[in-house]
Amino acid sequence: MDDIFAHSKLQPHLETAICLDECIHNSRHAWAALELGACRIINVKLGRVGGFSEARRVHELCHKRSIPVWCGGMLESGIGRAHNIAMSTLEGFTLPGDVSASSRYWDEDIIEPEVRVTPRGTISVPETAGRGYAVKTDLIERLATRKAEWKAQSAVQV
Repeated sequence: MDDIFAHSKLQPHLETAICLDECIHNSRHAWAALELGACRIINVKLGRVGGFSEARRVHELCHKRSIPVWCGGMLESGIGRAHNIAMSTLEGFTLPGDVSASSRYWDEDIIEPEVRVTPRGTISVPETAGRGYAVKTDLIERLATRKAEWKAQSAVQV
């Protein structure tokens, strides 16, 4: 909770809303930040907070308190970007996120269709079931430098 306390001392003196990002690692950190008045906006990065379930908890906590959130990216490949796009569709994500087009970082992304940003700066949300993007497993196989497989074993002895 690196800067949460220090920001709680600063935020009351500013008209500008502080947005906390790197110091929010889970919903407990978000709760502490809001309880202490450390910010008025929170950036949610799925990878940083521990995945979808924890990101939803941060979102729900902020949404109940009318605290806007936005979805940040961490240079994900298309699979991660697809998850960020899905998360950004939740009601409390009212500020523009920083999810970008596949071509910004990759010559060829590992999903299809690639994520594209419209001339208006928006990303269309897929309307198909699931993530809305197909993983290019053949590309992943070609790019892989090594492969390992693990098989789940039953914990029950028969």
